[in-house]
Amino acid sequence: MHPIVFLPLFIAVLMVISACTATKGSIVILENPNGSGFTMDFKDWSSQNKCELSLVKGDEIQVEVACKYGEIVLLINGKKGSEPYMGNGLKSCRFTVTVSETDEYVIQVTGKNASGKITVKKI
Repeated sequence: MHPIVFLPLFIAVLMVISACTATKGSIVILENPNGSGFTMDFKDWSSQNKCELSLVKGDEIQVEVACKYGEIVLLINGKKGSEPYMGNGLKSCRFTVTVSETDEYVIQVTGKNASGKITVKKI
């Protein structure tokens, strides 16, 4: 086979193989209609997902984690650079986080064979 024909075929095969190893398990994300929070419900999930919240300096958000099994990592970062929370190996717990500046905050959740639920809401 001519190298010019083989290269695009090889790239196409690699793309198909990498697409087959993407997200494992399932996740359902429900955002509150007023934009004040969200719920992530996942089962046997191994991937990463995120939601955003607009918060004002001094706002508090309540985070509730109900982990049945697996590993959960939660990061809360402001787009301007603040990092109000980072947690690894989260189990079932409830806590609050107060933000130090007005910003758009990205709440990123990473799971490894995780089943459970995370609820985040502005209080």
